[in-house]
Amino acid sequence: MPANQLLVIPLLLPLLGAIISVFLWNSIRWQAVVVAVVQLAFISVSVIMLQQVLQAGILTTQVGNWPAPFGISLVTDVFSSLLLLTTSIAGLGVFMFSHTALDQSRKHFGYYPLFLLLQMGVSGVCLTGDIFNLYVWFEVLLICCFALIALGSRKSQLEGALKYLTINFVASGLLLSGIGVVYSLYGALNLAELARIVRSDHPNLDLLLVPGIFFLTGFGIKAAIFPLFFWLPASYHAPPISISAFVAGIISKIGMYTMLRLYTLIFSIELEAAQPLLLLLSGLTMAIGVVGAAAQVDFRKILSFHVISQIGYMLMGLAIYTPLAVAGSIFFIIHNMLVKTNLFLVSGVVAHRHHSFSLLKLGGVYLRHPTLSFLFLISALSLAGLPPLSGFWGKLMLAKGGFEAGHYLLVGTSLCVSLVTLFSMTKIWNEVFWKPRPRQLKQQPVVTGKSYIMYLSIIYLLVFILLLGVSAEPVIQMAKLSADQLFNSEIYIDAVLNPERAN
Repeated sequence: MPANQLLVIPLLLPLLGAIISVFLWNSIRWQAVVVAVVQLAFISVSVIMLQQVLQAGILTTQVGNWPAPFGISLVTDVFSSLLLLTTSIAGLGVFMFSHTALDQSRKHFGYYPLFLLLQMGVSGVCLTGDIFNLYVWFEVLLICCFALIALGSRKSQLEGALKYLTINFVASGLLLSGIGVVYSLYGALNLAELARIVRSDHPNLDLLLVPGIFFLTGFGIKAAIFPLFFWLPASYHAPPISISAFVAGIISKIGMYTMLRLYTLIFSIELEAAQPLLLLLSGLTMAIGVVGAAAQVDFRKILSFHVISQIGYMLMGLAIYTPLAVAGSIFFIIHNMLVKTNLFLVSGVVAHRHHSFSLLKLGGVYLRHPTLSFLFLISALSLAGLPPLSGFWGKLMLAKGGFEAGHYLLVGTSLCVSLVTLFSMTKIWNEVFWKPRPRQLKQQPVVTGKSYIMYLSIIYLLVFILLLGVSAEPVIQMAKLSADQLFNSEIYIDAVLNPERAN
């Protein structure tokens, strides 16, 4: 198969799997088989795609053979390929966990097809080369996330789903308005064509700030940066943990991926004027998120607030806007996808065995489940950034980039936030794993015999987390290559608009 044709497979695989799963609606077992096959194939294709990009450079294809910028372009570089691979790895872990942990009623109401369609939406966002199709794929994400969060129709779920849907519809309206302004100003929607126009002497170039504000606000809501994060902790703790793990671990990072893409490719000129604002938002997102986490007494809510805090680190690289800092953001996104997903899964096993997420009702887990305690500890220390675990390398790159650019206050804020993150992880350790179980809750919970599969999914993700820490150099180099491609946008423009010359 030609390398360029690989780009359609991450879209077609989950779509085909979702369609087959719908036809197998009454057979949950066969739906699970279909999803397992799709997940394994997705990982294989993602690995091959990353290898091709590293060897041959940016890959492009034009759907329907219409030449760019008139047709629909699919594009992948090192950044998007890394993100797809990480998504596929985390997706397999969540699938294994949900196979045992998720109740049958939710599986009978379309969990597996929605799960696959959500992955198709992630692939679409990462691969599209068109700003309008970027909006379309985000709407696919929105619909699937809303349906998954509401799946089961408990009161707390419906409340969380409505909050999620309402605020994300506002964000989608802002994005659509920004797209309309872009098209009215420049008559183009293809990302490479827009990047070429921005680098020319276009008469409307002074108005680029207007759509830039729309996109910063819209994607800021979807990425949950300060002060637009309030919907996230009200939504992510509501659904079953299998859904929370994937939505919180993966989907919340897609908004940051898009911001890094657009604000290096199209809005880089306006970024200099917006840099003081981004520096402030980055620091406040980190600080407010971690303070909110420290104040919670619910396992899932602590992790949900940490999603916000970690978004601040990802925004930090864009705010500093140097190749090293952006590479640090890219590495941090990959690390956080795996670690955050794993921590949510650990909380799910604790709740499965002890029937509560409340720190006040938990305790003594270390004595009964030392393996689970170890799995949590490694993931938690990685989130806090202790060396030589994966979180340390991302924070080190960001701190070094910040020092080199002279942003000492932001670097100091990030280091303080790391300490508070360690404190909140220690709080979970003390309350859930270390302290004696409350006397009134001494009875041994009933546990199903298939819980070992949940352990297996956590161990599976932990293997990649440890590899990302102890063998970080290859991923660091790929993150730096990703940043170089983002900053040298002519490579992207030529790959899409002049494929003959690029090759």
